[in-house]
Amino acid sequence: MFKQILENIVTSCSGGVGAVLMGYDGIAIDHYSVEENPLDLNLVGIEYSNVTKEIRNAADILSVGALQEVSIKTEHYYVIIHSLTDDYFVALMIERSGNYGQGRYLLMREAFTLRQALV
Repeated sequence: MFKQILENIVTSCSGGVGAVLMGYDGIAIDHYSVEENPLDLNLVGIEYSNVTKEIRNAADILSVGALQEVSIKTEHYYVIIHSLTDDYFVALMIERSGNYGQGRYLLMREAFTLRQALV
């Protein structure tokens, strides 16, 4: 079920490269990537899960509310990390020529379905 949701997000997003559903502990639940994707999405998720944990901790210390989303812009990709629960997040990779706003919308739209499937 997760792969189908992730595939729908990636293929519906202009420039979508892949998506991974992962725990903040760095363990991937599932992922989907387009065939020509040169990146290891599990490795991307593991590395960014460490950064995201630190951002969550900072938000807690500062009492600014729970982390909802983190965006990372690199030379070649956008990475949007959307928090689903205290234990899980979904990350979407989009080519820089892709539609960042569409990716954010698709993650928000599918967040409820992903949360329900995690229970």
